[in-house]
Amino acid sequence: MAKSIVSTKRLGSQLIHWLLEEDQRREKEGPYRKEEPHRQHSWWQVMCLTGVDYFSTLGYQPGIAALAAGALSPIATLILVLLTLFGALPIYRRIAAESPYGEGSIAMLERLLPWWQGKLLVLCLLGFVATDFIITITLSAADATAHIIENPLTPIWLHNQTIAVTLILVTLLGAVFLRGFREAIGIAVVLVGVYLLLNFIVVDVGVYQILTHTEAIANWQTALFARHSNPLILIGISLFIFPKLALGLSGFETGVTVMPLVKGSSNSTSQHPRGRIRNTRKLLTTAALIMSFFLLTTSFITTLLIPTAEFASGGKANGRALAYLAHFYLGNGFGTIYDLSTISILWFAGASAMAGLLNIVPRYLPRYGMAPNWARATRPLVLVYTAIAFVVTIIFKANVEAQGGAYATGVLVLITSAAFAVTLSAHRHRQKRARLVFGIITLLFLYTTIVNIIERPEGIRIAGFFIGAIIFTSLVSRVWRSTELRAERIEVDELAGQFLAEDSQGTIRLIANRLNTGDVLEYFMKEKEVREDNHIPANAPILFLEIHVSDASEFADVISVKGVQVGDYRILRAESAAVPNAIAALLLYIRDQTGKIPHAYFGWAEGNPIQYLLRFILFGEGDIAVVTREVLRRAEKNPDMRPAIHVGG
Repeated sequence: MAKSIVSTKRLGSQLIHWLLEEDQRREKEGPYRKEEPHRQHSWWQVMCLTGVDYFSTLGYQPGIAALAAGALSPIATLILVLLTLFGALPIYRRIAAESPYGEGSIAMLERLLPWWQGKLLVLCLLGFVATDFIITITLSAADATAHIIENPLTPIWLHNQTIAVTLILVTLLGAVFLRGFREAIGIAVVLVGVYLLLNFIVVDVGVYQILTHTEAIANWQTALFARHSNPLILIGISLFIFPKLALGLSGFETGVTVMPLVKGSSNSTSQHPRGRIRNTRKLLTTAALIMSFFLLTTSFITTLLIPTAEFASGGKANGRALAYLAHFYLGNGFGTIYDLSTISILWFAGASAMAGLLNIVPRYLPRYGMAPNWARATRPLVLVYTAIAFVVTIIFKANVEAQGGAYATGVLVLITSAAFAVTLSAHRHRQKRARLVFGIITLLFLYTTIVNIIERPEGIRIAGFFIGAIIFTSLVSRVWRSTELRAERIEVDELAGQFLAEDSQGTIRLIANRLNTGDVLEYFMKEKEVREDNHIPANAPILFLEIHVSDASEFADVISVKGVQVGDYRILRAESAAVPNAIAALLLYIRDQTGKIPHAYFGWAEGNPIQYLLRFILFGEGDIAVVTREVLRRAEKNPDMRPAIHVGG
């Protein structure tokens, strides 16, 4: 029995070690994840990487469009294409210029909206990002399942196992990431190249069938004008319908986040990567043009050539409209090749989404102090995301069309926020014409988003769950980690270094002071008070230490210490997100640089301790002496090596 307990504990320990293996490796490298250098590629190769997500939507977009718009599908798709080329594309071309290192629109909003409102907006947007990526995984897996079970070569017993097959695909995806997965541009180039070629063949055959069987056009016109003969009314109805087709806008945010992979020109520099910006704009424009062509042509041929009943749930074209045409007109051999290509690119789209999810936490939350330590490791996050994908798949019963609204919601909110970021940037740069144009585009996307949410509220429900979970766990983590040192490094100017060198011959004493008037009288009164309260000898040299709170919503920062002299008084001044943490970090720095244990002197804080706690968490101040002592206790386990804290008064 004892051996069994020991064995179980050992197995549990080994499992935890395996899960946190990457996190433990990073702890040796430093507390914050550093950007790894990227191997750069030609823009068209990187376009294929974004195209895995973007172009793969052709696997289900035409079918969803036909279900949502019926005979109006080509017209609604045309409106979507116009919004793509004259709305989304200009927005992301500008984002590429303003975030050439792959930060994307969320980072732009973070810079444009500082302090807590910016952080909370980022957390909310991360909820929509999570919705977008999770639904990409589940929707891609569900559509891959549709291509598997509807293939004529698939055994009949699999036809009623849609959920089970989808869960197996999601499990395989999670297993690959647990083992270790890195996006390979070479694979993406092959997958996208083959997939687009096969789709072009299907489109070519479809157009040929329509031209040789003109009754298809006549039947479409009859269905189109069956209820309304006025073209303006048809366009108006299409304007209300096209938001349901917004899945075809999914590739833009990915296009700017992969910018570090884009090779620039020889005269580009890291500070001014003009070549990378220019090539990324080529990437975005080319991808948008290719996708617009396929959106229009596939919507047209599927609407005219496929019976309406086949698009519905249980129909042979449900979730696989182009595959239906491939099998019907080109035979099961070509159709099976098309199915395999579609399944491959859909699975790779899920892998791309999983990789994106795994980059969200390290890019934002640790900088905010809003992620637990284990969240820096890949494997625990893979398990969490895979479990969520399982739940979403079961809730939606692996139905492609049912998940379309949730996917469109995530995509549209991200594009709307990007449009708002670009508009705000134009406003800050006082570009009146750009502000007007981008403001109109923002309103168009806002309308599209609202209509989609009203028509299909499941997307906002899922996003609301993710937003609530992210904000709750983030705030708990921020409070839990609030007593860390939170200093990336300390930089001391020449005068401040001189002050420390002068006092290093004896006991180093620092008086914490809140800067008011900054004149000689202020320092005289503060010195007199502290010397009397703490019985400091009159001839003992002292330094004043003043920390100004810069942006309390930040978590870690570089502390730059400047030496200032006011009369005979020597002052060390710095800015930081949190006063107690900065003082503790500076005391440890002084100890390490001088070899002496510094002494810091504080006055007692008067007031409600709960109020001081909230002031510390939100505004970086509070009961400074007590919190400084706790930060030092956590950072330095040996009491004999810990800087001394004195509180008098």
